Amino acid sequence: MINRYIEKRLTKGAANASENRELAALKRLLNLGARQTPPKVDRVPYIPMLKENNVRKGFFEHGDFLALRKALPDYMQGFVTFAYKTGWRVSEIEGLTWAQVDLANGIARLEVGETKNTEGRTVYLDEELQEVFQRQSDARKKRTKITPYVFTNETGNGPVKDFRGAWATACITAGIGKRLFHDFRRTAVRNMVRAGIPERVAMMVSGHKTRSVFDRYNIVSDTDLRLASQKTETYLRAQMGTVSGTVTKINDNIIERQGV
Repeated sequence: MINRYIEKRLTKGAANASENRELAALKRLLNLGARQTPPKVDRVPYIPMLKENNVRKGFFEHGDFLALRKALPDYMQGFVTFAYKTGWRVSEIEGLTWAQVDLANGIARLEVGETKNTEGRTVYLDEELQEVFQRQSDARKKRTKITPYVFTNETGNGPVKDFRGAWATACITAGIGKRLFHDFRRTAVRNMVRAGIPERVAMMVSGHKTRSVFDRYNIVSDTDLRLASQKTETYLRAQMGTVSGTVTKINDNIIERQGV
């Protein structure tokens, strides 16, 4: 019955990823039924999952990010700067409160249970992010209605929430095409790895619990491939120079001995 259902859904045009979400829900239902006392399900059948090949590879080059940030409203600029540098999920940034920030020591943290992977997380703010948080703090002190959130909406009386309109407009204005906010997450991972930060440390900053998901986000772009080619060429030229110098030295020694 399950196999017939899968075939029927695929015939109607359902994507493999969509079908896998439905199958995962079915697995969950059957497992819950089997755990009841007495069991409401006598056995949990094997349910095959379909192969997915829909991994997005979107990311921001630094120039694209600067253009987007400039095109966004003022209240969104610090928000996206934090996302670009840390790779935190949008919900984590939206929900970040001043109780989770140590401004004096430049620390922002998520407590255990506040993240998708249930683990706590701490990031140290660089100079630019410290300036962002200081501006947010200064603006907060001037408001008549105090909100606990670090990043607030346009009115300043609540957290940043639905910014799809401002985002779409900014992407058009910046001339960078259609982008997703989640692209910041991939970008932050790639930038940290490029900067030479150990991958385990980068995973702790971005909040990736499993290596497989982290590797999906550690994207190799055309720029990376071009740099790899250039570095290889430089290395080989250096090797040729070393070989050439060695041969010249050997020839000089031979000539010197023959002259003696």
